[in-house]
Amino acid sequence: MEKSKIKTDYEKDLVSQIKKDYLKRKEERKPFEAQWQLNINFLMGNQYCGINSQDNIDDFDKQYFWQEREVYNHIAPIIDIRLAKLAKVRATMAVQPASTQEDDVANAKVCKNILDSTAQRLGFNDIVSEVTRWSEICGTGFYKIVWNNSKGAVLGLDPQGKQIKEGDIDIIPCSPFEIFPDSNSCKDVNACQSIIHARSFDVDTIKRFYNVDVKGEDIDVFNLSNSQVAGGLGYLSSVAKVCKTAKHNQALVLERYTMPSTKYPKGRVEIVAGDTLVYEGDLPYKNQENAERGLPFVRQVGIEQPSLFWGSCIIERVIPVQRAYNAVKNRKHEFLNRISMGVMTVEDGSVDLDNLEDEGLSPGKILVYRQGSNAPKMLATESVPTDFNAEEDRLNNEFLSISGVSDWIGSNISAVSAMSGVALELMLDQENMRISASSESIIAAIKEISKQILRLYKQFANTKRVGLIANNNDTGVFYWNASNITSDDVVLTTKNEMNETVAQRRNMLLDLFKSGLLADEGGQLPNTVRTKILDMLGFGVWENVLDNNTLQVECARRENIKFSQNDFDVEVNEIHDHDLHIQTHTAFMLSKDFENLSKNNPKLKEEMLKHIRTHKQFKKLTIQSENLGE
Repeated sequence: MEKSKIKTDYEKDLVSQIKKDYLKRKEERKPFEAQWQLNINFLMGNQYCGINSQDNIDDFDKQYFWQEREVYNHIAPIIDIRLAKLAKVRATMAVQPASTQEDDVANAKVCKNILDSTAQRLGFNDIVSEVTRWSEICGTGFYKIVWNNSKGAVLGLDPQGKQIKEGDIDIIPCSPFEIFPDSNSCKDVNACQSIIHARSFDVDTIKRFYNVDVKGEDIDVFNLSNSQVAGGLGYLSSVAKVCKTAKHNQALVLERYTMPSTKYPKGRVEIVAGDTLVYEGDLPYKNQENAERGLPFVRQVGIEQPSLFWGSCIIERVIPVQRAYNAVKNRKHEFLNRISMGVMTVEDGSVDLDNLEDEGLSPGKILVYRQGSNAPKMLATESVPTDFNAEEDRLNNEFLSISGVSDWIGSNISAVSAMSGVALELMLDQENMRISASSESIIAAIKEISKQILRLYKQFANTKRVGLIANNNDTGVFYWNASNITSDDVVLTTKNEMNETVAQRRNMLLDLFKSGLLADEGGQLPNTVRTKILDMLGFGVWENVLDNNTLQVECARRENIKFSQNDFDVEVNEIHDHDLHIQTHTAFMLSKDFENLSKNNPKLKEEMLKHIRTHKQFKKLTIQSENLGE
């Protein structure tokens, strides 16, 4: 048999196997997907629906024409408040140096600058916000961290005249509807043996991306439409609902990522577009510890569930309360309708019933009834029972106790004004505590993403690159390549603003300043401390531009790195602050790292001492010139 025939049969079998694997995972995930659809429906206002035995969403119809079916949506504001709180969770990351040597410390700062520059360039805050919306609505959201060869600076042109770019990181937010793990009982992404990323694309887009022609078809996708399931006596109300709609001229693209195994030591990536295998190869990314290959996904959950890949969310817990609240409010309004419109008793044949049903008892109406019969009369009705109001209040409190968030302060101004500042702070801390589990998941995801960014740059960024940052101590531009990434140990350096706002930090710093804890022995505020304070308040970039002492110390540290790398061509000139340079060089020579370096390189100590003596000579000449000038 010819090789091309063997390859064609192999590709057909592989495509068939991947599609069967996808359909199997889709069927296993169906109960979770139904819950996500129900969550979105309740969030949008379609709250008269449920999950049937086939794991599909069914709408509930009215039982009577007069039935009140309005929606009193408490879920939407709860999610709005949670998202507003979680929007403050933007943890600042730093990189711990691989060792205490001066060059490793400097490289760790470069790694932090790389993370800051990448976040600014990709609009990382918007990506985090989008994934957080999915985790809050469906319980789980995903980040896909890949290397995109079509991004970055242009290096030149290929023989066909197309641009050759240096490549760059790309972070893609993914909804849970796109992700299919090999098992729903995996604890997280690293516990999965494989993950399928399924998306629908137009056939022209597939042609542009993969240069293959595939057959277009109609593919069902989730979309929003209006449904008249709400309303009351004599009127209908439209609400948004989630339903399946067909997109035309589409093809399904399946990307199956498989972890390294005995058969495939480097893992596997297979991409199928329609019925065509467009790529098959090794898992490309060394994004795990010790340069191990792994899946390019990071998982973020709203509420962690034990032994489940999919997280839960507040909407799932609040749905029963929302149904009960709608029922109470609607039954209450039905009672009010009976009181306001009344229920009339009419003797058979005494009046024109058709006219009475159509027009009712309008003001000034002349009601004619048959002579000798009893006149129509209204049934006596009672007032609205107090149980309705009591149950409504209980359900309102239940919304608060389950969700952990409320607009209590905004709706209780008089009560808040009578509370002390300590009581208010305790109340806010208690509300933030309820949402801390979700914020910790966001921080953990950001840490993992930061590690994968550094590992991918370490793997692919072989050429010299230029980075731009807004808050660097040296300048807004820095140069780096893969050799500068000597550590990927990402740590959290600041707390998220949900727990500690700028106003709280400002008050804390002012209290420390007033107590004198930030001053030196002479009672003065050192420039380095002043720079750090302004940086914590969010104004560090202004101070960094103006603070000459910080620039002098950074310059001396760069000179230390040159000496440690046996580059002794370090110039001393008159613009240096010799005292700061001498202090920085002396601290470096007293460190254990310098002691280890000088054992193997005796010339290092000699050159460093020579450099320090030069600074002292310059300082002496400067003092002499100043004395002569006086």
